Amino acid sequence: MSHGGVSPVGNLTQTPSANYVAGGVGLAQTTQLSDYKIIRRNGSVVAFEPSKIAIAVTKAFLAVNGGQGAASARIREQVEQLTQNVVRALLRSRPNGGTFHIEDIQDQVELALMRSGEHNVARAYVLYREKRNQERAAQQSAAQEQATDPSLPSVQVNDNGVSKPLNVAALRSVIEAACEGLGNHIDASPIMTETIKNLYDGVPMAQVYDSAILASRTLIEKDPAYSQVTARILMHVIRKEILGREVLQGDMQSEYPNYFPQFIRKGIEAELLDPRLLEFDLSKISAALNADRDLQFNYLGLQTLYDRYFLHIEDHRIEMPQAFFMRVAMGLALNEPERERRAIEFYEVLSTFDFMSSTPTLFNSATLRSQLSSCYLTTVDDDLDGIYEALKENALLSKFAGGLGNDWTNVRALGSHIKGTNGKSQGVVPFLKVVNDTAVAVNQGGKRKGAVCAYLETWHLDIEEFLELRKNTGDDRRRTHDMNTSNWIPDLFMKRVMENGEWTLFSPSSTPDLHDKYG
Repeated sequence: MSHGGVSPVGNLTQTPSANYVAGGVGLAQTTQLSDYKIIRRNGSVVAFEPSKIAIAVTKAFLAVNGGQGAASARIREQVEQLTQNVVRALLRSRPNGGTFHIEDIQDQVELALMRSGEHNVARAYVLYREKRNQERAAQQSAAQEQATDPSLPSVQVNDNGVSKPLNVAALRSVIEAACEGLGNHIDASPIMTETIKNLYDGVPMAQVYDSAILASRTLIEKDPAYSQVTARILMHVIRKEILGREVLQGDMQSEYPNYFPQFIRKGIEAELLDPRLLEFDLSKISAALNADRDLQFNYLGLQTLYDRYFLHIEDHRIEMPQAFFMRVAMGLALNEPERERRAIEFYEVLSTFDFMSSTPTLFNSATLRSQLSSCYLTTVDDDLDGIYEALKENALLSKFAGGLGNDWTNVRALGSHIKGTNGKSQGVVPFLKVVNDTAVAVNQGGKRKGAVCAYLETWHLDIEEFLELRKNTGDDRRRTHDMNTSNWIPDLFMKRVMENGEWTLFSPSSTPDLHDKYG
C-alpha cells in the first residue's frame, strides 16, 4: 500500500526527525512527557516522543496521496490535529504517567484516522500493520524452528532484493505437505536437512526450492515415491512463478476458478490463444477444474510439461497443469455444438491420464495456429524444384511440431545422367545432409528438436551409402546424425536372402515406374 517507497506506519521509537514539542498538544504543565515510556515489541523501554506519532501519521497520508502531499498545508494541519488527538487520548488513559505498548499507540492512530473521516488513509494504515504483523510472525516462526532444531544453520536469503532470515517453518511445511499420503516410509527430514546444507547467506529464494528439488530427486532411486514428492515441490515453485505468491496445494481448488479466466485473457492478449475461447462459459469451465489432479504427476512428467508444453510469455510460464489440460480440451471442442460439455469431457480423460493426445495437439490446441497432426508423409520428386520444395515443406511443418517422413526413392542415384546439364548426379545422400541440417535449424516450435525420417527402398542404387548415414565414422559430410533413416524391405528381398540368391540395384532414373508398381 506504499507509494513511492513510503511506508504508512512510521517507527515510533527512533530518533525524532520532525520538530514537534509537547506544548503543541496542550499538555497540563503538571504532567511531564518524561513520566511516560513506550514498550517496544522486543520488550525494551524507550522515551515517549509525540513527534514519532506525527511522523507515522504523515507517512500514512503520503502512502495514499503521494509524495506531493508533503507540501500540502491541509495535510500538515490534519497531521498536527490528529497527533494532538492521539496524544491527548493516550495521556488521558494514564493521567499520572506510565507506559504505553507500541501496539496501543498504533491502535489510537488508527482510531483517530477513522474518526476524522480519513477512511482511505486508515485502510492503508491497517493493511500495512497487518502485513508487518505477518512478516514478524514469519520471522518468529523461523527463529522458533531454529531453536527447536539447532542442527539447522541460520541462513539469510535474498527475496526480491530484500535480505531476511529463511523461514524454515514455511519451507518445512511445503516439504512435509509434498510427502503427505505417500506412506509412512516417506520422510521429509532428509530432504529438509540436505536442502539447508546446500544453502548459503544471500542465496536467492528461488534457489532454496531448487535445492529442495535436488535433495528430493536424489532419493528417487531409494524409493520411487520420492518422484511424486519432487513433483509436488516443483508444483509449489510453478504456482509461485505463475500466481506471484506462495500458495499451498490445499488452497488451489478455490484459486483455480479465479486464475483460469485471467489465464485465458492473458493468453489472448499475448496473441498465444484463440480469441474464440472467450465464447465459452468460463465460469462453468473453471468450476470443472480439479486441483487435486496436480498431485498425480511424477517428477519427470511435470518437469517435461514445464520445460516444453506450458505456455509462456518471455520465458515466464502462465499455464498451470489443470489449465493446460483444459486449454487443450477447449481447443478440441471449438467446433462442437455443446462446447462446454464436450470440453469438460475431454478434460476429464486428459487430466486423469486415461487418454493423452499427441504432442502437436498438446502444443497447439486452442492456439492461433492449431496444427494438431503428428506426422506428415511426402514423396520427393526427382528434380531440383521437387527436392527444394520438399525441404521448404519440411521446414514449415516442423515449425508447428509436425513429424516428417520423406520418401526419397524417386531421386536418381549417384552417377546417374543429368540431361539438363549433361552431368552426373551426386545421388540422394548430399540432399539428405541438407534435410538433416534443416531439421536442426527449424525445431518444433522452439520446444523440441525437429523429427525427420528418410525412407528408401532396398533396390535403390544408393542403398548401401544410405544405410551408413547414421554411422559415427567416415566422411562427416555424408553423415546425418540428427535424423532417422528407414529402409523399406519387400518380401521378395527376404526370399532372396533365404535362398542365398542375387538382388539387383537400380537407379530410379532408369526404372521410373518401379517405385509405384512394386512394393
